[in-house]
Amino acid sequence: MPSKLIAALIIAALPLAVAAPAAAQNPASPTAQPGFASPPAPRHVRGRITIHPGRLLYRRCVDWYELQHRPSGTVLFPEMRCWWVRG
Repeated sequence: MPSKLIAALIIAALPLAVAAPAAAQNPASPTAQPGFASPPAPRHVRGRITIHPGRLLYRRCVDWYELQHRPSGTVLFPEMRCWWVRG
């Protein structure tokens, strides 16, 4: 018998649970009014990045041709080495 009573209470409360979201979507509802809304969250403020231009870096490269001995014969092959230099 108590299970029938619990089932009857759940069925009786079901229209109230369905009506609450519908009332929130109704523009005439007091909960949907802008004056009753919670205050907006504070906006995120970005930190500033300060750039102090100093001596810039650039690549310095040296290139040359090198003879390489391969099974098909000797080949002239380009080589290059680069590194970063402060300017």
